[in-house]
Amino acid sequence: MITAQPGILAPVPGFSRYLEFVAVPDEDPFPVLRQLASRQFDQEVVFGLGSGFLQGLGQTVGGLRSFPGFSGPGCEIPSTQGDIWCWVRGDDRGRIVHVGRSLMRALRPAFRCERVLDGFKYERGLDLTGYEDGTENPEGEAAIEAAVVGGKGSGLDGSSFVAVQQWVHDLDYFERMALGERDNIIGRRISDNEELDDAPVSAHVKRTAQESFDPEAFVLRRSMPWADADGEGLVFVAFGKSFDAFEALLRRMTGQEDGILDGLFRFTRPISGSYFWCPPVLNGRLDLSTVGI
Repeated sequence: MITAQPGILAPVPGFSRYLEFVAVPDEDPFPVLRQLASRQFDQEVVFGLGSGFLQGLGQTVGGLRSFPGFSGPGCEIPSTQGDIWCWVRGDDRGRIVHVGRSLMRALRPAFRCERVLDGFKYERGLDLTGYEDGTENPEGEAAIEAAVVGGKGSGLDGSSFVAVQQWVHDLDYFERMALGERDNIIGRRISDNEELDDAPVSAHVKRTAQESFDPEAFVLRRSMPWADADGEGLVFVAFGKSFDAFEALLRRMTGQEDGILDGLFRFTRPISGSYFWCPPVLNGRLDLSTVGI
C-alpha cells in the first residue's frame, strides 16, 4: 500500500502556495508537531522537515541532509535551507490563501515563516518561456519507484525527499533570441516539443537526460511558474527516494563533469535551495514516529 503524502503523486494543480519556515530559538516545537501529526492530510498540503531542525531535536533521518551549494563555470547555486516546508495545492486560489494562513497559525509560536511564493499552472503545463515543463516525467509505478522510499521499514517507507528551488528568468533577454537559438538552449522545438537530434551538448535536454546517468537519475518533477512584482520564473520541485538523482543532475548542469554549463543558465538562475524529508502518512495522518513523535 502506498503511504506517500497524496499531494506528491497527484497531478500538478491549478495553483500553489509554497511556504518555508525556520524554527524560533527557545520555543518548544513538539506541541506544534504533535498537533500537525493529528491533522488529516490529503492532496491539499504536502509537508516536509529539514535536516538541521531535526538534528537540533537529536533526530536523524537516513539520507536527509541540508541543500549543498553548487558552483560551476559561470554559475552559482545557493543554499537557503529552511526547517519546514509546506506546499499548499489546489484549483481555488482563495482556498489556498486560507489554508496557508491556517498553517502559519498552527506552526506559531515555534516557527516563523521566512518565504511565501505563489505558483500557477500555465496552459497545459508550460514554463513561462513557452516550453513544456516535465516532459518525460515518470508516471504510475515508475513515478512511485523514483519518488517514494521503499524497503526501509516502518516510519520511512512511503516517505519522500524533495528539492525545492526558486529560479528567476530573464524573459526579456530570452525573447530577444532567435527562435532557433531558444530551441537549442532547451533542446526541443517549441512548436511540437520534439527533441532536437542536432542540439548542442549544452542543451538542457542533453544535460539532464535522466536515463543517461549510471545509475539512472529519475526524479518526479512537480514544478510550476511564479510571477510577482519582483519578476517571474519557475519554482523547481523534485521528489525522489533520495537526493542522489537530483544531485547528479545538478552536477552535470553546472559543468562539474566536463566543464559544459547547461544552456538554461544563459537566461535563468536559482536564488534559493532547500532539501526536506516528507514523512509518510498512516491512516491519513503524518507518521512522525521516525523522529520521535
